[in-house]
Amino acid sequence: MILFENVTKTYPRTTRPALDDVSLEIPRGEFAFVVGTSGSGKSTMMQLVMKEQDVTRGRVLVAGRDLDRLPERKVPALRREIGCVFQDFRLLPNKTVFQNVAYALQVLGSSRARIRQTVPETLELVGLAGMEKRLPHQLSGGEQQRVAIARAFVNRPPILLADEPTGNLDPDTSLGIVQLLDRINRTGTTVVMATHDTVTVDAMRKRVIRLDRGVLVSDMEAGDYTTGSIPRIRLEEEAEAPRRADEPEASDGYDDGDPTAYDEPDGLPPIGRDADEPRSRGGIFRRHKAVQTSDR
Repeated sequence: MILFENVTKTYPRTTRPALDDVSLEIPRGEFAFVVGTSGSGKSTMMQLVMKEQDVTRGRVLVAGRDLDRLPERKVPALRREIGCVFQDFRLLPNKTVFQNVAYALQVLGSSRARIRQTVPETLELVGLAGMEKRLPHQLSGGEQQRVAIARAFVNRPPILLADEPTGNLDPDTSLGIVQLLDRINRTGTTVVMATHDTVTVDAMRKRVIRLDRGVLVSDMEAGDYTTGSIPRIRLEEEAEAPRRADEPEASDGYDDGDPTAYDEPDGLPPIGRDADEPRSRGGIFRRHKAVQTSDR
């Protein structure tokens, strides 16, 4: 879905590359955080995916398109397949919630019938049912960001980019926004989120791509913000350690699809990958038991 091959981006009148020889792949349906301090290259990565910037060296492929060879006349078609969410919401202040979301369909030439059907469905998905007639100034920051997400997703794009979408929100609201993005990801949309939000990244246990001064320093499944390390869980084949008949099965919540197989702290709803759709980079899934090797 998104492929970077030895990508370097250097801006004019700068000595250090914004991205330096970065190679990574984000497959279809992935949810990935891109983390790093200011100036690490997160926004540059997003701009390259949108073809708002061109690479200095290397190659970027998005949805099967080699962006270096993509004619300018085909860039609008590419961007119709990418929804974007920003830190500052970018809502039209004099238009209602309904009109802000409908605008994304109007510019694509959608029919009134489709707009009347799709906009309410999308507002319900993001938790804004009944707020169609409110203006942006009548909403909280979290609600305004939900409108922005609805506008980005109303056309059901295969890719959703979120550039610091929780930067202006409090921690509780931020977690709700990321859980909403996770819900959208479960519909099949690839979600890439650039963020400084350490708490939310650690809670979600998604893929974490960490940049430092333009260099890709770690890329880990189920990582955290600080180290990108995977949880210290050792997987053992059941055949190697037969279970007694009266011993209850230990589950990690992924191999049987049971949403109650693991508890969430503080009553939060389950977050992370769907329990019934485990994924592995190696493409091999085995039924296993989880053995905790630390108190982390």
